[in-house]
Amino acid sequence: MNSEFVQKWQSQVKKGTLAFILLNILKDNEFYGYELMEQVRKFTTIEIAEGTLYPLMNRLKKEGLVTSKWVEQESGIPRKYYQLTETGVATLIEMRVYWQNLETSIQKLIK
Repeated sequence: MNSEFVQKWQSQVKKGTLAFILLNILKDNEFYGYELMEQVRKFTTIEIAEGTLYPLMNRLKKEGLVTSKWVEQESGIPRKYYQLTETGVATLIEMRVYWQNLETSIQKLIK
């Protein structure tokens, strides 16, 4: 068994699917960064750090898939909330179709 190979492969799968996961999380609600990390942990086995999340959110924002806004808090520290744009919703639909086709193909292979 080559566990080093598997670990590298798992890292690549994580990197390749994280945007898809985040867009799915944002499909129904807006969240701020820490809440997004909690949602990823809630629905997946992926541990995501701030150093991974925020650059990715900036990239999604640059691509026009999400918007962000600062919201003042009673505690005095504003939070940046993210939500999907119309382009983000359309992109997510396209990504889901691809994912479902890929999943079907993989299921045929591993049976």
